[in-house]
Amino acid sequence: MTQKAQDFLTAHEKEAYELLKTLAAIPSPSNQEEQRMEFCRHWLEACGAQGVYTDSALNVICPVGVTKENPVVIFCAHTDVVFPDTDPLPVREHSGRLWAPGVGDDTANLAALMLTAKYVITERLTPLNGVGVLFVCNSGEEGMGNLKGSRKLCEEYEGRIQAFYSFDGTMTHVVNRSVGSERFRVSVTTKGGHSYMDFGRPNAIAQLAAVVCDLYQVKVPLYGKTTCNVGTITGGTSVNTIAQNAEMLCEYRSDDARGLQYMREEFERIFTSHRKKGVELTLEQVGSRPGEALTESASAERDRMVKRAADIIEQVTGKRPSAASSSTDCNIPLSQGIPSICYGAYYGSGAHTREEYVEIDSLPLGYRVVMESVLDYFL
Repeated sequence: MTQKAQDFLTAHEKEAYELLKTLAAIPSPSNQEEQRMEFCRHWLEACGAQGVYTDSALNVICPVGVTKENPVVIFCAHTDVVFPDTDPLPVREHSGRLWAPGVGDDTANLAALMLTAKYVITERLTPLNGVGVLFVCNSGEEGMGNLKGSRKLCEEYEGRIQAFYSFDGTMTHVVNRSVGSERFRVSVTTKGGHSYMDFGRPNAIAQLAAVVCDLYQVKVPLYGKTTCNVGTITGGTSVNTIAQNAEMLCEYRSDDARGLQYMREEFERIFTSHRKKGVELTLEQVGSRPGEALTESASAERDRMVKRAADIIEQVTGKRPSAASSSTDCNIPLSQGIPSICYGAYYGSGAHTREEYVEIDSLPLGYRVVMESVLDYFL
């Protein structure tokens, strides 16, 4: 990294920290990212960015050196968090840590990406070899967002994306393999009735509970890593009512295509077995995250990107990150044969809990990791 870039990070360290605290307080549930979307767009425009726009998926896209036809490299960090809050999120500092729901996943990475974009914009840097660069504050990475932001990017820039970077997670690992998944809403409906007068009729909650028990009896295959989970369950009317309706959200995941196929067949077998007289079971697929489909050359390029990312993190932190499989925004480009990689820019813990925190001292290291990664693509 150039001395000028290092000086920029030093001079803007406090600004970046204030940006993180501001972003962390803005509520941004998946599919309701409008408030953060507007903030990010206005912030980038205030930095002097030209051509910043938002799309129908609620992505904020800042193009640099992008024409109508040239190839592009995408750098993104997602704006949504897993929490449903629509009021400002609580942010506090304590014991060298910044605490807030979603402060690390993915707000710290988002702030680091935006800071790097500001440097590129203010210094008027030019991308290498005529390749355009897109800085994207993207939507829909978490839960029911179903990777809508990443999907939209790959649709809009179809055939032009040379490489795709997602800054997500911590500096402890680099994602070198995607985890595919399929998600379902399962509903059970029965006639129901009075808990005493109509005792013996099928109870929707009991029927759904039987489905859950069968799902957890599935012996997952040994190739790759394959999992299943029931995430939420709701239903019933009152304590003295035989439940007429019950519903759950469930999923299976695997980093191996054979694992996904196996679980697909097992889920269908179980759901079919529980459809019987007096019990209506309906199934709705609410999410699908494909696995990777890289050619030999694309896989080699992804491996190069993984090594480069690990080298940067080790150079900055003194610690070499491990490799990991995960479900990220990279799933979509990887499924389309695009070399893609995901890694983070902070140390912390508690992701997906309200006790999440980032280590404040790690943030400047993360700024360097993101800056080094991006500047590889600039003159």
